Amino acid sequence: MPWLYPGRSARLLGMEKVAVVVGARGVIGTNLVEHLASLGDWRVVGLSRRGGADVPGRVRHVAVDLLDPDDTRAKLAGPTDVTHVFYVAYQDRPTWAELVPPNLAMLVNVVDAIEPVARGLRHVSLMQGYKVYGAHLGPFKTPAREDDPPHLPPEFNVDQQQFLEQRQHGKAWTWSALRPSVVGGVALGNPMNLAVAIAVYASMSKELGVPLRFPGKPGAYDALLELTDAGLLAKATVWAATEPAAANQAFNITNGDLFRWNELWPKLAGWFGLEVAPPLQMSLQDVMSDKEPLWKELQATYGLAQTSYAEVSSWPFADFVFGWDYDFFADSSKARRAGFHEYVATDEMFFGIFAELRRRRVIP
Repeated sequence: MPWLYPGRSARLLGMEKVAVVVGARGVIGTNLVEHLASLGDWRVVGLSRRGGADVPGRVRHVAVDLLDPDDTRAKLAGPTDVTHVFYVAYQDRPTWAELVPPNLAMLVNVVDAIEPVARGLRHVSLMQGYKVYGAHLGPFKTPAREDDPPHLPPEFNVDQQQFLEQRQHGKAWTWSALRPSVVGGVALGNPMNLAVAIAVYASMSKELGVPLRFPGKPGAYDALLELTDAGLLAKATVWAATEPAAANQAFNITNGDLFRWNELWPKLAGWFGLEVAPPLQMSLQDVMSDKEPLWKELQATYGLAQTSYAEVSSWPFADFVFGWDYDFFADSSKARRAGFHEYVATDEMFFGIFAELRRRRVIP
C-alpha cells in the first residue's frame, strides 16, 4: 500500500524517516503527530478508528479497526517505507483484567501487519504509564523506578512490553517504552483529559458564582504528585526512538517538578478569576451529570464553539485522579542521564492548555 507517494520511494524523495503513529487522535497521539510533522525530516501516517484530515505532504490519516487483524493487515498491506512505529493506542474496559485482551491484541495486530513488509523498520515505541508500578491499585513505592519489581497481573502494559521484547529478539529493529504520569494536553473527546475537565469545571463554577473547590478525597489535596506535558512527552518519545543509547529500555517521562494540589489549586483558580474554598469531596461524574444545559448556555452566552458536552466530559477520569490520597511520582533521572533534558513547569502547562482552550473558543 503506497501510503505517501505512489510509485516513489521515500529514499528518492530525500526522506529518511517514516513514522506510523498508532492512536493518532488522542491527547498523546495528536501532540506526537504534530511534533513529528514539525521536525521537517519525517513523514507521518496516523492510525485511528475515526481517521482524520490529511495534511498534504506531511501527514496522512488512515481509519482502521485495530482489533480486526484482517482490517489491520489490509490497511497496512504492501511494501512500505516505514522506519518507526509509535504505539500510543488504548481501549478502555470496565475492569483491569478486561483491559488486557484488547490492548495486547491491537499491538500484536499492528506489529504483525507492519514488520513483514517494512524492511527498513528501525524502532517500535510503546506508550505505557504508572500502571506498571501498580499506581492505579493504591499506594505504591515512590519514587517509582524503571527497574522496580513487577506486581501481580493482570496488567496490559507489562504484557505489551513482554511481547515486544520477545518479538524483537534477534531483529535489527529496537524498542522503547515511555512511562508518563497523567498527561496534560488539548485533545477533545478524550476520556482521560484532566486539564479539560478542570477547565470546564472552573468555567461552570464561575458562571454559577461559586468558588472553585477541590472535589477529591481529603488526603489527595496534600499528596505529592507530578504530571507530564503532552508536548514534552512527544519530544521524549522521538528522542527515545532515535537515540541509540535509549534502545531496548523503558523511561519515566515527567515534567520535572512535583506539586501538591493544596498549592497548585489556588493558582489554577486564580487563572479563571475564582476564589477557592475548603475542599469538598464529591463525585464530578455525579454532580456534572445534569450540567449539559448549563454548558449550552455558556456556548450561547459567550459565542463558544459548538463542542458537545460529551467531548469535554472527562469526569470519571478526573474523579480517579482526584482520588489519589497517596504520593504519586516517579524518578525520571534515567532519561536525563541518557541525554533527555527537557522540562516543563506544571502550573505553566495548565495555563498554556487553558489559554489554548480559550483561543479555540471551547471555554469562555
